Amino acid sequence: MKPYIIIFTLALASCAGNGSKNNNDTLAADSGKKDTSAATRLNTPAQNMEYCFVHTDGKNADDTTAVHLVINANKVSGDMSWLPKEKDRRKGTLLGTLEGDNIKAVWSFMQEGMKDTLAVEFKLSAQELAQKPMNLNTKTGREQVNTKADYSVIYKLDNCEKFRTK
Repeated sequence: MKPYIIIFTLALASCAGNGSKNNNDTLAADSGKKDTSAATRLNTPAQNMEYCFVHTDGKNADDTTAVHLVINANKVSGDMSWLPKEKDRRKGTLLGTLEGDNIKAVWSFMQEGMKDTLAVEFKLSAQELAQKPMNLNTKTGREQVNTKADYSVIYKLDNCEKFRTK
């Protein structure tokens, strides 16, 4: 009976590993973990990268929103410009965090000579950016993220050179 206890104890000890924080060894052994190789990350946003996206809407698609993102680890910064054809423009900076492919940021912008901020939420992939739409909070009279909505405002990859905030 004692040999079985020793074998069981050794098996448990081997499962515990050597305490190493290196996940590369356990990734191949554990088929339940997500493969993070380059081939499987085609739609996953790259870290330490710049992206630029454009969304057009309105009659004749002449209202434009441009988003320039700089991703460094889990920190996000950049510019966002809402450029409607016949309305007041909003141009400003984004500052937020990336968790997985979700970005939560604050957009600090100027409109009609006044400074303001809005929270924004995006889902980032390597080829497009999706944003949760805004709705009006009737109690405060301010726009806010519609947290119950899906990411339905779609931005396409672009160079955005003409839209960047200086």
